[in-house]
Amino acid sequence: MNETRQITEAELSRQREYERAIRARFEEREAHPVALVDTFGCQQNVADGERLAGMLKNMGFSFTKDPREADLVLLNTCAVREHAEQRVFGNLGALTHTKRENPAQIIALCGCMAQEPRVSERVRRSYSHVDLVFGPHALWRFPELLWEVYEHRTRVFAVEEEAGSIAEGTPVERNAGVRAWVSIMYGCNNFCSYCIVPYVRGRERSRTPEAVEAEVRELVEAGYKDITLLGQNVNSYGRGTDCDFATLLARLDRIPGRYWLRFMSSHPRDASDKLFRTMANGEHIARQLHLPFQSGNDRVLQAMNRRYTRERYLSLIAAARAAMPELVLTSDVIIGFPGETEAEADDTISLVEEVGFHALFTFLYSPRPGTKAASMPDPVPREEKQRRFDKLLAVQNARSAALHAACVGRTLRVLADGRSDDPAYPLTGRTEGNRLVRFTGSPDLIGGFTDVAITGNTTWSLYGEAET
Repeated sequence: MNETRQITEAELSRQREYERAIRARFEEREAHPVALVDTFGCQQNVADGERLAGMLKNMGFSFTKDPREADLVLLNTCAVREHAEQRVFGNLGALTHTKRENPAQIIALCGCMAQEPRVSERVRRSYSHVDLVFGPHALWRFPELLWEVYEHRTRVFAVEEEAGSIAEGTPVERNAGVRAWVSIMYGCNNFCSYCIVPYVRGRERSRTPEAVEAEVRELVEAGYKDITLLGQNVNSYGRGTDCDFATLLARLDRIPGRYWLRFMSSHPRDASDKLFRTMANGEHIARQLHLPFQSGNDRVLQAMNRRYTRERYLSLIAAARAAMPELVLTSDVIIGFPGETEAEADDTISLVEEVGFHALFTFLYSPRPGTKAASMPDPVPREEKQRRFDKLLAVQNARSAALHAACVGRTLRVLADGRSDDPAYPLTGRTEGNRLVRFTGSPDLIGGFTDVAITGNTTWSLYGEAET
């Protein structure tokens, strides 16, 4: 289904009525309900979890991290990797014990996993203690669905395939701190052969620039200082309109204040010189680019349906660095795609060596039922894939350590975001390039920007002293 449906104010008002009805239900019983929202997966899931928590707060819930204390347990799931899926099923199984201790406890499963027919059917058949299952398309209707569970004491499944929607004005309960997430679009049109996301989150649909700007402005005014714009492919934001992603970035950059603006994920197919110029000219846009390349071999890229070549990817990196010489680069990469040979895996490693990423998110291929890649011949043993994967890690770890070592002796601007578990370096923060820094200084620095003299490093972090 390609059409996008804008949820009307009348429909949202109806959900607010359900929120009030559930709150009144608890108040009549002088009950103080407690919820656990357990989120798996990407930052988009984190953003969804904050919306769900906002609805729950409106319904009168407070929050816990202990399922034994919870009147409602909500597992907000990811479908990208098999390991995450198995963790969710393990957690669902463990919740039989809390449900036995508290038969009134409501257990809900939502997110990308829930939208997969094979998953929802498995839950229906084998996890009878789960009361509510709904996918991303039905997230905005969570209050209504939960009311149905409470009112009729029946299991509710809302996992039908339907048009993608945009619902503005749903409540958000954000985590405290300096960091915030803003979804600028939903869904994906790319259909990479290994990825389940287009099937569970639907087709691309963009929020209006006015709505995005209003949310970012509100966050800046509330004191958030590291704001990340989210989408499965932010570079295709506003496709077919007069406001593409670079134009949106420039518009948001004009919001006054002291903050950094980031974005992810970014698809090489739609990255452009215009985007890089906008980043370079921006006052608030972080000089950090997460540009997933997935494979350094053209045959594998074609089998992945990535729609760019190794040469094209390298040309984008060259253009980005020409615009921003101190750009911090990170990426995603998959080893062990079906049919990948050792020579093709070596092409990926050689691209890593050539580019010199600051960090990589590395994955062994995980088959996702329902995707094209899941039915491809895959003759390479797991042990051999692991050997190639370990080789890639060794190359990248050496590069990360060298890049961090080059920071020693420099002074970097850092956004202090919390306390460390290292008594010698009690504070933590992030650089403009999103590098982790542990440093000494007054706790009063937390929540603001400070200059840190870098004195040491490891492969994954920097160490330093706040300058006074």
